[in-house]
Amino acid sequence: MAKAVSLDKEVQLYRSLLEPPEEFSDGFGWSTVIGIFFCGLIMMPGGIYLGLMTGVSVGAATSWVTVILFMEVARRAMKPMSKQNLVVLLHAATIMMAGHLFFPGGPMGWLVYRAYIVGSEAARDAGLTFAFPEWFCPAPDSPAVTERNLLHRAWLIPIALTGFMSLIGLVKRYSLGYLFFRLTSDIENLPFPMAPVAAQGALALAEADNTTTAEETEEDEIGLIKGVKRKKKTTRWRVFSLGATIGVVFGMFQVGIPAITSLFLSKPFYLIPQPFVDTTTLTESVLPASPTGVVVDIGVIFLGFVLPFWSVIGTFCAIVISTLLNPILHYQGILTTWQPGMDTVNATYSNGIDFWMSFTIGSGLGIALVCIFSMLRDVRARFREFAKTRSEQSVRTDLWTPPRKGRGDYPLWIAAALYSVSALALIFVCYKLIPYSPGIVPFLLIFSFVYNPFISYVNARLMGISGQNVDIPFVKEGAFFLSGAKGIEIWLAPIPVENYGYMAQSFRTNELTGVRFWSLIKTDIVALPVLFFLSLIFWAFMWHSDAIPSNIFPAAQVNWELMAKNNVLLFSSTYVAPDEDPNEKSVMDSELMQRAIHPKVIVSGFIACVTVYGVLAILGFPIMLIYGMIRGLGALPHTMVLEIVGAMLGRYYFQKRYGPINFLRNAPALLAGYFTGVGLISMATIAIKLIKPAISGDPF
Repeated sequence: MAKAVSLDKEVQLYRSLLEPPEEFSDGFGWSTVIGIFFCGLIMMPGGIYLGLMTGVSVGAATSWVTVILFMEVARRAMKPMSKQNLVVLLHAATIMMAGHLFFPGGPMGWLVYRAYIVGSEAARDAGLTFAFPEWFCPAPDSPAVTERNLLHRAWLIPIALTGFMSLIGLVKRYSLGYLFFRLTSDIENLPFPMAPVAAQGALALAEADNTTTAEETEEDEIGLIKGVKRKKKTTRWRVFSLGATIGVVFGMFQVGIPAITSLFLSKPFYLIPQPFVDTTTLTESVLPASPTGVVVDIGVIFLGFVLPFWSVIGTFCAIVISTLLNPILHYQGILTTWQPGMDTVNATYSNGIDFWMSFTIGSGLGIALVCIFSMLRDVRARFREFAKTRSEQSVRTDLWTPPRKGRGDYPLWIAAALYSVSALALIFVCYKLIPYSPGIVPFLLIFSFVYNPFISYVNARLMGISGQNVDIPFVKEGAFFLSGAKGIEIWLAPIPVENYGYMAQSFRTNELTGVRFWSLIKTDIVALPVLFFLSLIFWAFMWHSDAIPSNIFPAAQVNWELMAKNNVLLFSSTYVAPDEDPNEKSVMDSELMQRAIHPKVIVSGFIACVTVYGVLAILGFPIMLIYGMIRGLGALPHTMVLEIVGAMLGRYYFQKRYGPINFLRNAPALLAGYFTGVGLISMATIAIKLIKPAISGDPF
């Protein structure tokens, strides 16, 4: 059994790239506090603008920009920052740039999207324009919406509810997320292949900051083969600088030119189409009903360098299969909603109605079964190996004792208690916000104390094995249908369907750099209120200055439209009109839901997912290939084109030329450097762009 669940050699290699230090230090200080305000005041508005314009999150880029600037200032003040100070500052900057991919810059972007959806064409067609409760969004004819005023008093309750959710999320991250870090990293000893990315970047900066240690002793591939150690000058900083240079040059074309031209043109001029080159209408004669296109971004190639090779291959295979399957489904009379001339947004939405929504539900159930089986098998083998090792060593070892002292660990029972209290508080709030569904309470309890821990652990293991993240789709939706919940409020309330598995990798990353965990907690406590306040101010300013979405924000036009259509599809399924009896309202009374839910397709998706996993496992394919295919289910091919190019170049050219160990050690530094370069040019040009709306109302 142990052999059957052993990790791939490539995964084991990732584990050996970087090991935690023997000592841990507190990196929180005044530099962290100043960095929080600096990132929020200077970097956040640019990040919001770039995300709305290109659809690319620059959270990582702006985080690295902040760290580099503070490092240089500290060095010139003859007070160089330690490695731990840099890592905590990076964590603080990351918090300040937190947000959804479509709503960057903190939690208030979600409120602007709410104002968009209540007045959207999709909501009007479904008769939902005035159906949204005031705790979700003011009425579409309210001055708070028509005047695009996020500071209007009508937003008070939605803003307060958002603040409550931010606080609850903080508690849950450091309770449930910490518990599964201990389980997957300390006990199961999983590699977390993506964890060294941020760690390598911080180490590169620390090396550059300490000029007296330009030489370091490390074992390279030749030294490993000969069994000797040799002096070698580190290349990590040089690779980081190369990535930053490439990022600056490419960022000027991607972001700089559109931002500058929008100052004097009615519509920005894009040398590089944003958010992607849409070729759906060009390929519809060969691939009818298949959305096609490509994201033009060098960073995607660098991402292919870093992601595990077989994971990228698995995702690529899944996307190719779905792209080729769409024309077949169209000719078979299944994808009937698609019509020639549809772009990526409309083709994706129509295909989801006819087939892919149901297939995704079924495959999601299959993923759940596969993950449960894999999890139980692997955990059983791990505990057996641990028991055998403890018996052979003839020593008493506590399975739950932290392996390293001074790391900042806290008792697991405290983490469990904090999670329970926060979960119960959220359940109470949801119960008060949903008037027509008293039967939803048992499902809320199941979500909080069964599903959330389960999916968080599954994802912590996925992050530990392949660096990937996966969610089981339509879990909340399925529960609502089974519970007989009524009203639009069930879709709008903060239902506790959450996944904190990513926190396991976050803890692992900071462990590799020798940072005490309490440094991170203190940083979050300080950063959260600052993030909340500045997010409100900047989103209010940008929304009042220009309509969102609009021609100035092409990525928001594409992404928000598709999201609104999918949201309204679900909202309308349980909507209770004023003249309807809630007890007589059925989910399947919605015409759209009748078209979107196909039981046979759901069953076929479940069987297909389980079958593919079983065949690949029997044939002995790498486990990363399997998880990569799971990642690719339902994904668009636009990003995958360059990602597979990066994976192939890294595997068959750079690894052969420089060696697998050297390449895998330096590739994360290259990616981090690229993010920094793009961030530098983005912040410079967008700062200029934001001056115009700030002074446009000046009569002089």
